[in-house]
Amino acid sequence: MTSPSTGRSPKGTGTITVPPAARHSRIVGVGGYRPKRVVPNSELVDRINSSDEWIRERSGITARHVAEPDESVVDMAEAATRQALDHAGITAEQLDFILVATVTHPFQTPAAAPELAARLGSTAAATDISAACAGYCYGVAMASDMVRGGSADHVLVVGVEKLSDFTDYDDRGTAFIFGDGAGAAVIGPSDTPGIGPTVWGSDGTQRDVISQVQPWTELRQPWSEPTNDPRLWPAIGMAGPSVFRWAVWGMAPIAQQALDRAGVTADDLDAFIPHQANVRIIDAMAKQLKLPADVPIARDITTTANTSAASVPLATARMLADGEAPSGGLALQIGFGAGLVYAAQVVVLP
Repeated sequence: MTSPSTGRSPKGTGTITVPPAARHSRIVGVGGYRPKRVVPNSELVDRINSSDEWIRERSGITARHVAEPDESVVDMAEAATRQALDHAGITAEQLDFILVATVTHPFQTPAAAPELAARLGSTAAATDISAACAGYCYGVAMASDMVRGGSADHVLVVGVEKLSDFTDYDDRGTAFIFGDGAGAAVIGPSDTPGIGPTVWGSDGTQRDVISQVQPWTELRQPWSEPTNDPRLWPAIGMAGPSVFRWAVWGMAPIAQQALDRAGVTADDLDAFIPHQANVRIIDAMAKQLKLPADVPIARDITTTANTSAASVPLATARMLADGEAPSGGLALQIGFGAGLVYAAQVVVLP
């Protein structure tokens, strides 16, 4: 064919070579990290004029892990990653891409992922994902597509948060909700399907339901003098009742769609691993999905609280380590949160 702009015909002597497409993918290893410091509800109640009983009834939370002041998002991500690599039986040099899901890395740039790669001795492509509590499930979907499409053999997906840096401990509605931690998974090739189709989406009209209460630009003007004023550090706010209604009534149908698209039923599941937002939300979703009594349900929130992007992989690692869920079993996982954004898929447990 002659180009109308140049009048020249293509040589036609070469074709693009690409890796084989449409192979399968699966999670080949997981890992988790929880900071050593455990903060029970009793340490928080005085500042918010509350009680341990009120917090348990409202959320199911009894305690949370809190990182040390000098313990960073990258520190926690590295610890979880090394566990995941060991579980997968591969080295960091075999990673082709690193995805870090986080909303609490305190630098707009550079991202946490390249620093994590350097810590691991890797020069793999690396970037962060900002999808809040759905970030890990977003990462699993993206990693699966990379492996299936042939652009990567092994992709590291990390969900990590240091929410203690962004929590207003005087806010009665959110002071007790959040915790710190990291979870990681390695996605690799498989002879059989190991990650089902992802059902995901967003509703940006509800952006104010969960959000950083102030943009960075309102907190400090350019060229201002340095200050340690704590009011210049933003916190995360939440309209609790609105979030509860959206999660309970909006996310169960998304989870059901993920089951349907994977071609399985609730009876086929070996585990249900939802984002650890609230025990009442988890129980309501399980009821709407009509999960059989023999399906274990992740309730990691009880002692870990809401760790946003880290919650699903942390819960997964714990269920496998405790023998609550079987290696090779089918798990339905779903993440949902600020954006509002959501993602769900059925996976084979490593």
